[in-house]
This record gives sequence, structure tokens and C-alpha cells, in this order.
Amino acid sequence: MFSRIVLQLAVLLLFAPLPLGVINKTKALFAGRVGPPLLQPYYDLARLWRKGFVFSRTTTWIFLAGPVVGLVVPLLAALLIPFGGLPAPVSFTGDLILFVYLFGLARFFTAAAALDTGSSFEGMGAAREVFFSCLAEPTLLLALLVLARGAGSLTLGALLGPQLAGQWQGGAGAALGLIVVCLFVLLLVENSRIPFDDPNTHLELTMIHEVMVLDHSGPAFGMILYGAAMKLMVMGALLVRLILPWQTASPLLDLLLFLGGQLALAVLIGVVESSMARLKLPRVPQVLVGTTLLSVLALVLVLR
Repeated sequence: MFSRIVLQLAVLLLFAPLPLGVINKTKALFAGRVGPPLLQPYYDLARLWRKGFVFSRTTTWIFLAGPVVGLVVPLLAALLIPFGGLPAPVSFTGDLILFVYLFGLARFFTAAAALDTGSSFEGMGAAREVFFSCLAEPTLLLALLVLARGAGSLTLGALLGPQLAGQWQGGAGAALGLIVVCLFVLLLVENSRIPFDDPNTHLELTMIHEVMVLDHSGPAFGMILYGAAMKLMVMGALLVRLILPWQTASPLLDLLLFLGGQLALAVLIGVVESSMARLKLPRVPQVLVGTTLLSVLALVLVLR
């Protein structure tokens, strides 16, 4: 088990920043620009970690706990799901509940770190982040319940196993299609992507996630960016495994297909961000309620 844990974490740590580079490159191509290099996220992380820590005198240990928890949580969550042909290193009944609330824990500490600064702008962003997450978590739980119904198990490793191929070919294809749509919307909102948030904006009044980390700098900000990259890959793994559940006789080939699916998903995110404008804030809850209703419909389809 130890070797499997090391291998899975190594894949996550080495590969996670690359999809961000693919997203930025895709957006640049749509805008008619050359754009930054594919490896720019790696350069940015190296630059930030060479700097020193800067803390305000008004902050406490919570200010640093936010980036640390945000970095550790994706590492723990990654151990609960399979990466291509690599089975989940840690698996037990009900681990899907732990998976959901690990990210809830990271969100709590990130919001608490924002509030710890005493900034009204960061408090506003924290309030928006928590509000949207309250609408997003039911969709994720319902989507996992749909997969649990089809797999007959409450472990993520079984939910995202090769048995999904049979479900796509059977009578659960419509329900799985709805779940794919819901998980893609959740991927965008949980990772602060357009049309729900703009990671590149500099307007505090319109920020959600980015405004919560305005006071972080140096290695602390690097931990936030690295944690966000790993979160994107971990949540993207749910979609990739759901869409590409088939496995070959070669674990290496399965892993390469999985990583290729991650890059294809990054291209799709770049296309969406290049072709859509950001939604008005009152529209975001409406979309999230809509995804909850779609997941309820998918659950009805598999229970009938």
C-alpha cells in the first residue's frame, strides 16, 4: 500500500500544475495571442517559494493554517480515488462522505484565514464562497449517490471502477450523462472558473475566491496556488473516470489515458472560458440549484 500511495501522490504533485498551463494556452489561442508557456504555472510556483513570508501583525495562526490545509486536503482526497489504472490506495465504506467534507474543511480554513485579516473585501469573498458551496455540496453528494446505486457500493474506488463501462452500455446511460453535466458545472464553480468566477480579475467587488487570498504572498500564496491546481486535478479525476471507465491490460497505458483525459478536460475548460462571459452573481445560485435538480432527476432514473 505504501508504494501505491507514493506513486499516486507523485503523479498528482508532478502533473497538477500542467492543466492550468493548458487552460491558459487554450484561452490565449482563442484570443489570437501566443500566451504564456505551458510550464508557466511551475515557474510561478518556483518564484513564489523563493520569496519570504510576510504576515500582518493583526493576523493569527489561522492566516497560515488556511494555505496549509488547502495544500494538504487535495493530497488526502487523492488517496480515495483511482487514477487511471492505479486503484485507490485508501478505500473503505463511506469514504465518499469523507471525500466531500475534506474539501469542506479546506473551504472553512480558507474562509477563516480571509476573515482573520479583518479586511471587509476578504470577508465579502468568504461569504460568497461559503454561500455557493452550500448550494454545490448537495449536488456532489447526490451525484455520488447515483454512482453508488449503480455500483452497489459506498466506496469511491468501486464507484469509479471499470463497472461504469457496463452502466454506460446498459440502462443507466441517461442518468450518467446528467451526472457528467452536474460534475462539470461543479468543477467550474469549486475551482473558481468562468462563468462563476474569474481567477484573473483584479476587481475586488466581483471576486469570490481570489479576494480571500489578497493578503497572502510568497510561499503561503504558492501553497494556495498549488493546492488549487491539485484540487482541479482531483475533482477532474471524477469526470475523467466517469467518462473513460474502460481499462486496458496495461496499467501504464491506463495512466497515460487518464492523464490525457485530464489535459482534454483542461482544453474544454479553456474553451468554455473563452466563449462565455462571467455570470451575474444572482444567476450563480440559480445555476447551482438547477444542477441539484438534475442530480435528483438522475437519482430518480436509477431508482425507478
